Amino acid sequence: MLTHMFNWVAFASMSMLAVPSFAPHPISRGDAQTDSHDRARVCGLGREFHAGRRAALVSRLDDGIVLVRGLPTTRDYARFQQDKVFWYLTGIESPGATLVIDVKSKREIVFLPKASAMSEMWEGEIMDASDNWVGSTFGFADVRPANELMEALEELITDGKPVWISKSPHVTLSGCHDRAFPADRTAAKDPLDGRASREEALAANLEDKFECEVRDFAPILSEIRRVKTSEEIDAMRRAGRAGSVAMSEAIRSTQPGQGEWELEALMSFVHRREGAEGPAYYAIVGSGTNALVLHYSAVARRMQAGEMLLLDYAPEYDHYTSDITRSWPTDGQFTERMAEIYDAVLAAQEAGIAAVAPGKTMAEIDKVCRKVLQSRGMGKLMPHGACHYIGMEVHDVGEFNKPFEPGVAFTVEPGVYDPATGIGVRIEDVVVVTASGCEVLTADVPKDRLAIVALWKEQGILERGPAPRGGSGAAPIEAESLKR
Repeated sequence: MLTHMFNWVAFASMSMLAVPSFAPHPISRGDAQTDSHDRARVCGLGREFHAGRRAALVSRLDDGIVLVRGLPTTRDYARFQQDKVFWYLTGIESPGATLVIDVKSKREIVFLPKASAMSEMWEGEIMDASDNWVGSTFGFADVRPANELMEALEELITDGKPVWISKSPHVTLSGCHDRAFPADRTAAKDPLDGRASREEALAANLEDKFECEVRDFAPILSEIRRVKTSEEIDAMRRAGRAGSVAMSEAIRSTQPGQGEWELEALMSFVHRREGAEGPAYYAIVGSGTNALVLHYSAVARRMQAGEMLLLDYAPEYDHYTSDITRSWPTDGQFTERMAEIYDAVLAAQEAGIAAVAPGKTMAEIDKVCRKVLQSRGMGKLMPHGACHYIGMEVHDVGEFNKPFEPGVAFTVEPGVYDPATGIGVRIEDVVVVTASGCEVLTADVPKDRLAIVALWKEQGILERGPAPRGGSGAAPIEAESLKR
């Protein structure tokens, strides 16, 4: 999924799903979970991982109190998703939690809601201050009821100690700071709204109630997050694997006459079947001239024969995202111009990936990709940058021009968008820097034109059900007439 330049089936029965592309999804901490009781008792990527992230943050601060608030219960009928920053530092998925750390003494306190039998009858296990397993599971020796938070802050915020909070906007599943920041600013400037963001309100209330200096640890944490640990890379591999299985099935299932929305629904199903939490971002399923819209989100058109389809969609798995784009003809046949554009984009991407190494920067990889496109007369047809960080957010945090080091994860995604022919092609993979180059975490989806066509010719899940009905555009073409 693109960031701004340089900133950046319904199925008849389950028995029908015996498709060769599906394999058991990689093992994650969620595999042993059987009910809400067990789900609440899993500590993210492991107690040691989250304790290490807290230690890394505190080691970069000189004095004061760290205050991190998890999200409250949802205000709609949706599954609770924890704020990324709070989860990163604690592994806690349950609502209503707060973390406080004294920087000098390293003392850590977690505040949780009081037990509510009524809430748990409706919602399942909700972590509370009386749960005696919390300390050992999450690594906190001091667990207190949430109603004691203000009293504790009165005790801890003394002698001019600053309070460190994250002023970066909170994000959850499908969230990203580069969408949240503008949304918060727009609300604040609206004369009939004027709401401060949750983070700005926290800072203002702390200053008012405790007369303290509030500092932002978000830039510090962003640099910590920029370099992934082995646990994070494993989670991204799981996300990449789930996304690759889904993208391959989308290629296999594509037929003219289908609605773009059918491929979105198919991939969402496969993501979840493979163990993912849900979408890393909204699906971009652009057929025909929709492929020229960089972040096309309507997915409302029926695909026609003789068109290119650009599909950019991937899941989140264990709080870590993937980002995959592939482009292919709706009818499995590359025209001469399609092939020319596709081969140029693929060559640019392969050159960009080959150039990845410690010490390089995203600007350098972008330049390599552009050089290939320019050599083929397509340099002016790529209006976006070729790279962005990825991790807990699809456009993850981190300093753009900082040299790579092992553990840095980002995308390589050149694209060409030709208004004269209505052909849009983008090819995107996630890479993580290694000591000698990089590992491609989404390599399971083919990119070679012959391999793409061969995969398209295989029977897909969507060809096993009834032909599409209703909607606009041409009548569906029977699968047998194209893949015979």
